[in-house]
Amino acid sequence: MTDRLEPEFHFDFGSPNAYLAELALPAIERRTGVQFRYIPVLLGGIYKATGNMSPAESLRGIRNKPEYQRLESERFMRRHGITTFNSNPFFPVNTLMLMRGVVAAQFEGVFEPYFRAAYHHMWEAPKKMDDPEVFAAAFRSSGIDIDRLIARAQQDDVKQKLIRNTTDAVARGSFGSPTFFVGSEIFFGKDSLRDVEDAINEQASVFKAKRA
Repeated sequence: MTDRLEPEFHFDFGSPNAYLAELALPAIERRTGVQFRYIPVLLGGIYKATGNMSPAESLRGIRNKPEYQRLESERFMRRHGITTFNSNPFFPVNTLMLMRGVVAAQFEGVFEPYFRAAYHHMWEAPKKMDDPEVFAAAFRSSGIDIDRLIARAQQDDVKQKLIRNTTDAVARGSFGSPTFFVGSEIFFGKDSLRDVEDAINEQASVFKAKRA
């Protein structure tokens, strides 16, 4: 139990919408005075557990909806001043190495540089990050001691942590990424961020009242 509000951001590096949403989180943190907890999950595991599938699969062959979703993403980027995004030509990318790596980085105290490098090489200067050689070279170019993290990522506690994060997310109602939790309330998708911020403000008022 915590005495402060800790909204959660559940992410997988394979989701472009999670990348876009994360870039909007610092502004929410500044406005609300809270900090998000970053929770790595394996999107493939969530899809398997829930019967869901990626938009690339679910929208295949549908007329107009994929075009509208691209338009919606363009509007989101304009609203938040995002200019760094580039589509990954290798999408979809198997993210198991990336996600075990980020859990290892959390355990080793190097989450932030790993996280930024991973998103850079997925959605800013996109590469085929499920190719082990490309993966390692990309992180080395960003100054990450990736050999140490690759070794750490093979250890059972890292693997089990990612599994627990994923199964716990599904148990709480998750079916994709990005997913946000504010207390027990769940929100899905980058376009829910206004509601996420409203919920943070509402729950923060409750926290303040309890401490008064």
